[in-house]
Amino acid sequence: MKILFVSMSSIHVLRWIENLKNTDHELYWFDVLGRGSLDTEIDVKQFISWKKRKLPQIKGEFFLYKKMPKVYNFLLPYIEKTANEVLEEIVKEIKPDIIHSFEMQSCTYPIIKAMNKYSKIPWIYSCWGNDLFYYQKYSSHVNQIKKALRRIDFIHTDCQRDYFLAKTLGFNGKNLGVIPGGTGYNIKELKDFRIPIEKRKIILVKGYQNIFGRGLNVVKALEKIQEQLKDFEVVVFGSHKPVIDYIAEKKLPFKIYHRHDLKHDELLHLMGKSLIYIGNNISDGMANTLLEAIVMGAFPIQSDPGGVSAEIIEHNKNGFLIENPEDIELIKNVALNAVNNFKLLKTAQELNFKIASSRLDYDFNKKKVLQLYKEIFQ
Repeated sequence: MKILFVSMSSIHVLRWIENLKNTDHELYWFDVLGRGSLDTEIDVKQFISWKKRKLPQIKGEFFLYKKMPKVYNFLLPYIEKTANEVLEEIVKEIKPDIIHSFEMQSCTYPIIKAMNKYSKIPWIYSCWGNDLFYYQKYSSHVNQIKKALRRIDFIHTDCQRDYFLAKTLGFNGKNLGVIPGGTGYNIKELKDFRIPIEKRKIILVKGYQNIFGRGLNVVKALEKIQEQLKDFEVVVFGSHKPVIDYIAEKKLPFKIYHRHDLKHDELLHLMGKSLIYIGNNISDGMANTLLEAIVMGAFPIQSDPGGVSAEIIEHNKNGFLIENPEDIELIKNVALNAVNNFKLLKTAQELNFKIASSRLDYDFNKKKVLQLYKEIFQ
């Protein structure tokens, strides 16, 4: 089959596509955001560097973009080449059997018009963390989401929650099931980077502080119990500026990794040295870092937006769920409970290694990915 992937450049998309290495499929990738290429050795024809102006820069254009997005988007096809136009050109050139888009707001909205024109081409949509759960509360987004879901034929999600949510938003196509966003982890190789739990002294915190992330609340919670954490090293990774600034202002003895300091394999190795992992946000799908903590043996403490984390964490058994991501006192108490309960951490790690082997292994999920495309033409 000729499979055309439509997405941003992402490690998760790359890992997904690499499942199709050494198959008979012809693989194509459209960089819908026009920001770069996929760094891969497998044979994928890439459609990149397509953005071109139709008109010279117009005075006040940036103002429209920031303050009047509806007007800007209406004018955009007259100003520059659009993703819809480019996708039409690509379809005419390669005549794909399947089009597969990843993520809704940035990568699926921009191609709805073209996909409606080519309504006979099967369309798969991979739902990412916040696509539906967060944006369902905005009427302008709901209208766009419903337009897309009416046309989409197949959906793949990283959690059960989002399939049921898609149905409530009008999706009537076929569910291709739950597969982790990055399609799993090479458990056998990663075992070498898991140090014994008795030697682990790191409390690892995801430092996202943005529209979704609430890492600063975790930092503030751990600040309150510094005395009880003297035997541990607090490491904050993926840190946004508010988190970095707060740690510096308070002179907290926490090690910081900035937003892009760690490569993916470096983060996994760090997880394999960590006793506890804490991720806190108000919206997400099945967080990849949560899955990585489970695979690498760090005790997961995770917020639970929409019940998604509870699909893999049973509270007080193989991890802790944060009921309210804005409640610093609650987060403090949950963290203290973990620090003071080594027996639970050890039992949880054993349970999570079993979950990793049965649900998160790369080879296991690779088979599901390959089967996914076969199902479309059965």
